Order: sequence, then structure tokens, then C-alpha cells
Amino acid sequence: MTAQSIQRVKGRAVPLGGDDIDTDRIIPARFLLCTTFAGLGEHAFEDDRKAPGHPFSDPRYAGAKVLITGRNFGCGSSREHAPQALKRRGIAAVIGESFAEIFLDNATSCGIACVCLPRELIEKLIGDVRQDPRAELTVDLAARAVGHRRRNYPLAMDESVRQRLLDGTWDVLAVLQEARDRTDALAARLPYLAFRRAGAPR
Repeated sequence: MTAQSIQRVKGRAVPLGGDDIDTDRIIPARFLLCTTFAGLGEHAFEDDRKAPGHPFSDPRYAGAKVLITGRNFGCGSSREHAPQALKRRGIAAVIGESFAEIFLDNATSCGIACVCLPRELIEKLIGDVRQDPRAELTVDLAARAVGHRRRNYPLAMDESVRQRLLDGTWDVLAVLQEARDRTDALAARLPYLAFRRAGAPR
């Protein structure tokens, strides 16, 4: 498996907005008993979507790849199911004013680019997308910019996170598989694994 570099995300957006949207709203706790993340996308914002006019129930935003939100997105818990649900809903990038630290790390680890813009720009983008849901946004990590309607806005994000996405090291499994020879060599030198090499029962 080759680690996947994420240079940019381009697609239509869903204008969620709102501050302090916690992980229980992103994916309610009753869905955490699943043994695979595969079906979580259909339950993203399951309870919030019952409200009339919720963006995730609006057919105009179906298939969106970019989520636009507010401050402190993903707060409340450390559940990795939240970004996994978004990923399986088709979300590849989230634009917000700020992100909860653990959510940011979990989102990065599943290949979702979380970038920050000032509040006034977020409000502008939300208004623009509501006006024209078909318009595409570009989240360009290499150029450090969000592009919309022929304008580019400088984005902010932790440099180590940006580099993980750009060089593909966000995908820990791919990194380990690419280093299989080295990990096998290391395992061969570890005395507490010797019983397995000797054929002892596991």
C-alpha cells in the first residue's frame, strides 16, 4: 500500500455553520456499538437532521465534499467515529474557525483536511454557498489557500498536520506497511517475541 498524498480537495460544500458542535451531534452515541465504520456515514448528524431545513438533509448539498462550520468543531469527546462518519458521508475537508484538538488529530488520521479561516470569511462562504450550492470550493493545502469564485483566501492550519497530509504520513497503516522490512527486523530483535519464533502457542 502506498501512502496517499492529499494536496487539495475540490468539490461542492455544505454550509453547516454553528459553534461548539460536539461529537455526539456529529454521530450520536447509540451508533458507537458498530464493529466497522463502514455504515456510519448515513447516520452523520442523525438527530440534528430531524430539524427542518438541516443542511445534511437538503438535497441541494447532497454529495458535498467540503463542510463549512464555525468555532470549536468536534468538541465533547475523543470518539474517532465522528470524523469517520463524516468521511463516509463523503466529506474530505472541513473549513472552520477552530477545531477541538482530539477531533483534529482523529480527522487527520483518516485523511480529512481541517483548515481554519477567520469568522468573517466563513460567514461569507456560508452565504455564498447558500446562494449558489452548485459552486465548487478548493481547499489547497500546497498553496495554503481556500479558493472560491476566482478568489483565494489564505488558510491557517498546524504545519505538522499539513505536512502529514501532503506527504501521506497521515495514513499510519500505509506507513507501517511501507516499512514492513524494518518492522520485521525490529521484531526479530525483541526478546519478548522470541517465544513466538520458537513456536510457543500464542
